[in-house]
This record gives sequence, structure tokens and C-alpha cells, in this order.
Amino acid sequence: MVFWRRSECRQDGSNRLPLRGWRRWVDLDRSIWLVYLVFWFIQPYLDHVPLRKWLYLFFALALFLPLYLLTHLGSRRVRWFGLLGMCVLGLVYVPINQGACGIFIYVGTSVADVTESTNTALTLLVVESAAILLECWLLHLSAWVWAMGVGFSALFGMNRLRMQQKYKADSKLRMAYEEIEQLAKTAERERIARDMHDVLGHSLSVIVLKSELAGRLLNSQPARAALEIAEIETTARQALAEVRKTITGYRSEGFASELTRAAQVLETAGVRLNRPAKPPNLVPRHEATLSLVLREAVTNIVRHAGASQCSIELSTAEDGTTLVIADDGRGDIQQEGNGLRGMRERVRELGGSLSLESHRGTRLQIELPQVVEP
Repeated sequence: MVFWRRSECRQDGSNRLPLRGWRRWVDLDRSIWLVYLVFWFIQPYLDHVPLRKWLYLFFALALFLPLYLLTHLGSRRVRWFGLLGMCVLGLVYVPINQGACGIFIYVGTSVADVTESTNTALTLLVVESAAILLECWLLHLSAWVWAMGVGFSALFGMNRLRMQQKYKADSKLRMAYEEIEQLAKTAERERIARDMHDVLGHSLSVIVLKSELAGRLLNSQPARAALEIAEIETTARQALAEVRKTITGYRSEGFASELTRAAQVLETAGVRLNRPAKPPNLVPRHEATLSLVLREAVTNIVRHAGASQCSIELSTAEDGTTLVIADDGRGDIQQEGNGLRGMRERVRELGGSLSLESHRGTRLQIELPQVVEP
């Protein structure tokens, strides 16, 4: 469970914001890997190659840079063109400068950005490796070329493909969570509307009718008008009591509803949940805070923990209320994010405490003191 600020998701499944303007072409996540182009210069420098080969080098760089940018920033068709162009450039230029064999690594890591199909991406990596091996065999290139071209291209390409799949899975889980949350809110609004109609509809109708009647009888039959006014007061008090009772019902079902929603979200994420069959009754202040804490914790489990199991324990006693949320995910939380800080602040407002353990998985414990309701 990791508590950090919620991030947006791009359409391609990554959790990076879409870039605009000049930032689109100076994307640090992409551009930083261009530092390895320095290896293209090592062999020509050590071998004191003639000017002609230096010109080949700069011409290859002039072709590679736009192809690399198009592979990551262009449309789907343009990305395919950029990938194919980098591969052909590598096959043509590497025999001239074997120190530039790292171009094949750029090709391998770009495969995941041009196709959403895992099978297609794996096929492209196999085809690239076969082309490199065939060229090395036909032109008798050094073992360094095929080792770098095949080994590291496959390694980094598979790693990039795995990261893309993880980003897409996180995006789908986030969309599923938001959809479930929206459906739950819609259902809750409809339930409140039905309850308010049932509770207040009849009472308000009676009050309106009796008020009109009292108004008409006020001059001709003041005694009966006074009786009707007294009945209006009685009906209004009954309606007020019913509204209070209904609102109390909403409060008591708050944590239970949040627990049900958490179970749906965790089930969607493939996380098995152990939870109390029926949570104990909570005072409204405790219930509102613990519901928010539970929602934030479940959100972080789904997005960041990589857990397979989660347990939720809620207990009440004379001295207060205790909520424990534990998972078997990666844990190792080094720094508190906004989510955890927000939890801690809510708990402190009620005079409670929050403790966190993240050595093996994550265990979050919230303790709230007893509150005497007015």
C-alpha cells in the first residue's frame, strides 16, 4: 500500500500526463536515454577513422533522432514508420560503426509503444533478433554486436512491454473503481430521493391541506381553525421525527456501504478480502472519518500495493474504536504521501492516532477515542 497523490492516465495506458507544445518534443522520460548515443563516437575516436566515416556518423544521427521522436510522439501509423526506419538504419549503419549497435536497444524498447498487442510485440522482438543474428553471421560482425543487439534488446524490450501492461491494468482498475463509485453514488441519491418522498410526501401534503382549511375557517369558525393548527403542529413534529430517524439510518449505514463498495473494488482488482460480516454500530463522527480512511486505503491497495489479500477489522469498546487494514503487498513505504497525511489529519481532529507498518506488506491501524454524542 503506497500513499501518494493521485496521477492522471494517458490514453495509451501510461500514468504520464499528455504533453503539450514544446514539452511534447522535450519529454525527459524519453530524451534522457539519448545519453547512450555517446557510444556511437567511441569506436570512431579510438580507431582514428577518416573524415568520411565521421560524416556517416553524423548523417546516421541526423536520421535517428527524428525517427526516435516519431516512434514515441507520432500517430500509430507514424510510430510504425519510425520503428521500421530505426531498424533499417541500424542494419545499414552498424556494420560501418559497430559501436552503434545500441540502436537496436532503442528499437526493442520502442516496440511496446507502437502496438497494443502482446503477441505482435513479441513477434517484432523475435524478428529483430533474427535480423541481427543473420547480419552478424553474413558480415562476420563481432560477438559484441549480436550480444548487445539481441540480448539487451530483448531484455529491455520485454521490460518495457511489462511496464506498459502494468500501466494499462492500472488504468482499467482506476476506471472500474470510478465507475463503481459513480454507480454507488447514483444508487444512493435515488434511495435518498425515494426515502424523502415517502417520509415527507404524505406529511407535507397533510400540512398543506390543513393550513388551507385553517385559513378558510379562521374568521367563521376560529375554534375549529385552532384545532386544525394544533393538528398541523403535531403532523410537523411527526415529520421532523421521521426525518431525523431517516438521517440516523443513513449515518449508521455509512461504513457498511463503504465496506461493500471496498469489497467490490478489491474483487475487481483480484484482491481477496477478509472483512467483518456485520460491522458494529459507530457514532456518526467516527463513521464518517473511518469511511473516508477506508476508501483512501482501498484506493492505494488497488493502485500501488500489488497485493493478493487484504483484511479489514473493526472493533469498538468502552474506550474507543479501532480499525485495522492490512495487505500482503509490496509495502516498504519510505515517505508519506498526501493520502496518508490526509488520513492522519482527519484522525487527529477526533483526538485519535494512526500507526503504519510496511515491512512485510502494509498494516494501517486507526484508534479513535470514545465520543459522547450530545
